[in-house]
Amino acid sequence: MSSATPLMRQYLEIKADHQDAVLFFRLGDFYEMFMEDAILASRVLGITLTSRNKGDEDAIPLCGIPYHSSQSYIAKLVANGHKVAICEQVENPKTAKGIVKREVVRVVTPGLVTDTETLEPKENNYLLAIAGDGELFGVAHVDITTGEFRVTQVSGLSQVESELGSLRPRELLYADSTGGQGLQKRLSGLTDGIMSNLLPDWIFETDYAVEQLCTFFGVSGLQSFGCQDLPFAQQAASAVLYYLQQTQKDELRHIRPLQTYHTRHFMVLDETTRRNLELTATLQDGKKRGSLLGILDRTVTAMGGRTLRHWIHYPLIDLEQILQRQDAVAELVDESLVRIELVGALDCVYDLERLNSKIAMASANAKDLSALCASLCRLPQIDDLLSCFKSSYLQQLRKQLDLLPELVASLENSLVDDPPFVLRDGGIIRDGYNEELDELRTISREGKGWIARLEQEERERTDIPTLKVKYNRVFGYFIEITNRNLERIPEDYQRKQTLSNAERFITPKLKEYEVKVLGAEEQLVELEYNLFQQIRLQTAAEGRRIQQSAETLAALDALLALADLAHDRNYVRPDIDDSGVIRIEAGRHPVVEGMPLKEAFVPNDVELDTEKNQLLIITGPNMAGKSTFMRQVALITLMAQIGSFVPAEAARIGVVDRIFTRVGASDNLAKGESTFMVEMNEMANILRHATNRSLIILDEIGRGTSTFDGVSIAWAVAEYLHDNQEVAAKTLFATHYHELTDLALTRDRVKNFNIAVKEWNDQIIFLRKIVSGGASRSYGIQVGRLAGLPDAVIRRAKEILHNLEAGEFGRSGEPRLGESRHQPSKQASSQLSLFYVDPDAAIRTRLEVADLSCMTPIEAMNLLNELKEML
Repeated sequence: MSSATPLMRQYLEIKADHQDAVLFFRLGDFYEMFMEDAILASRVLGITLTSRNKGDEDAIPLCGIPYHSSQSYIAKLVANGHKVAICEQVENPKTAKGIVKREVVRVVTPGLVTDTETLEPKENNYLLAIAGDGELFGVAHVDITTGEFRVTQVSGLSQVESELGSLRPRELLYADSTGGQGLQKRLSGLTDGIMSNLLPDWIFETDYAVEQLCTFFGVSGLQSFGCQDLPFAQQAASAVLYYLQQTQKDELRHIRPLQTYHTRHFMVLDETTRRNLELTATLQDGKKRGSLLGILDRTVTAMGGRTLRHWIHYPLIDLEQILQRQDAVAELVDESLVRIELVGALDCVYDLERLNSKIAMASANAKDLSALCASLCRLPQIDDLLSCFKSSYLQQLRKQLDLLPELVASLENSLVDDPPFVLRDGGIIRDGYNEELDELRTISREGKGWIARLEQEERERTDIPTLKVKYNRVFGYFIEITNRNLERIPEDYQRKQTLSNAERFITPKLKEYEVKVLGAEEQLVELEYNLFQQIRLQTAAEGRRIQQSAETLAALDALLALADLAHDRNYVRPDIDDSGVIRIEAGRHPVVEGMPLKEAFVPNDVELDTEKNQLLIITGPNMAGKSTFMRQVALITLMAQIGSFVPAEAARIGVVDRIFTRVGASDNLAKGESTFMVEMNEMANILRHATNRSLIILDEIGRGTSTFDGVSIAWAVAEYLHDNQEVAAKTLFATHYHELTDLALTRDRVKNFNIAVKEWNDQIIFLRKIVSGGASRSYGIQVGRLAGLPDAVIRRAKEILHNLEAGEFGRSGEPRLGESRHQPSKQASSQLSLFYVDPDAAIRTRLEVADLSCMTPIEAMNLLNELKEML
């Protein structure tokens, strides 16, 4: 654009480096957007679209927003999948020679939101990078609002999917290569709706990655981070760091040292299991309420809530670590009064992790520093209360708690108790902190008093009682006199402005003092702002110590939440060991028992092991409680391995390495997979990865295909889980295929159980109790009645069932439409077996098709002989 103004040339040069973002271009008190950005922003934000050089052929589309209210607009654009590049004026317009210098100071993306007001307080906001060769993969993630930076290396795409399910990133990074693009495509089913970026392939080269990480952290090698032998982990971490440096123009001092973790140290939970067990969100509406987290989360700090969420997604498998958490929870349960005091103290603590990050990124205001100071003031009380406990974990937390007394004293001495939000409004620094600031404040205060005295003097001198001395930013100080009093003005009054009903004047005396007062006020604002920046910088220097205390308080808050829940809900401490046994007495579903139910929740026992009770076949009607029972076993196991007490009268949990679930049925339209294909994919994943330390929940197998195919697959799966010693996982298998109960006759570790049901007046009553043995009936028609099927449908279903049970079929094999001519057999009340063949069916069919009225005597004799041979 050769005819462009200098301002537009500057804009175009900056925009050329940020083609993939909406450019917020600072002009005075506004952010302006031009051209395509303006058109897009006006549509998404619902603001007016206008144009620069209206009427010209090359009119430029334009829209703008006030800079002081920009955060909500930025958040809306990001939520709609757009990046926003923030371009600021980086020099004082008053001293600039020519056009003001401008630069992009940061780029806001879904994974790099720094405005914490737009984020969920108890959820992390992760940016995640993936690198790999198709077999091994590195996964690195960062939360820029807390500084957390972690990396792992895993084997197989299923473990990558598991990490995606637990971390729920808002943005993804891949290599711009054939491998990277292929990986992006393979993960598309899990990452739909998440912003993805392809970075230059050279960023993922191992040599560059090592150099990048060592330079950033100021180390000579990666041994201290534990990833020196994990090349793909290094590549993924390097990609994260590169993206941060390209989009954030600060020093990123708050990013914590890289932490390497290994998934083998935690219970493996794939995305299907997390979803089916409703760990952090419900299947119905995706909300926290009604999930396991919704029950467990009694944390009072945002950072504690994030920690508890992490614990749920990463249950422990190290026995010592589990027992340490249990010991801590047990002490907190026993010491109720101290626990209540600790909760009260923590309730006054702000989100130290995110405050620390805002301070490091120089975006914290005086309110943020005041919140930090108020939080740190609670640490001595918390430290004193922790001294009451003896458990190793609580003592360890106490040792890690840094009270930061010097920082507290500094903040208390420098900041007023209730500072304003806007830094330039002043009134932030406490009197007595800086001598020069105190002098300027005195001049400012006296100046305002002098103005008030001048106004009174001039009223008396002119005999104009309505005379006023006023101030605005354009004209400074002036004397305002209404039109009807203009004949009384003295000769030394100099006209400055004419209004419709008044005139404004200045006098030499007022002008002289204005220079002195306004000069002092300008110096006052500038000095106070500079002092605040110094205080913020000094506070940022203590970032590592603040972060350590934040992590300590977060873990303490999560432990307190578990203890509080255990105390209120009468949970018990489970016995944890490596026995491979799961024994639960009077177990309860942690979520369902807390719901407003029409009937009391019925507890149930269960015993699973690898010697006698490995595979439990559970039969019974729909709605009886099979799914609730199986899920409660899985949730109690998981709760035990995060260190929580559990809803039961007693429990023994042998540490489980994985929990698998195959529950429900749904299509995967994105991958073109039918319900049955989804079911088989999930079952194949279970059979490939289960071990004899795993727990498997199977709620119906084979429903998405024909009956015979379904029962055959279900039977074969059950046999495989029992007979294959490499798998032999503890399994709860709910099914409507009653034929599977016969497995207990030939497999010694298969046991049959059913949900007890009582029949009364042709109705069924669900007793919700798990009892030994297989169910004799499915009660499908009764369940249909409970669901509200029309009476006509219920009656007809009973007729057909009656004929099926009695073996009444028509010529083409369908159930007879009328009432049965035969009395039901002794087994009529039992579930009809798919494997049962009626020995008289062929004779009956032969007689039904024979036309006896047209037969000759010899033909009749031949038929009789034929039937006799068939007996």
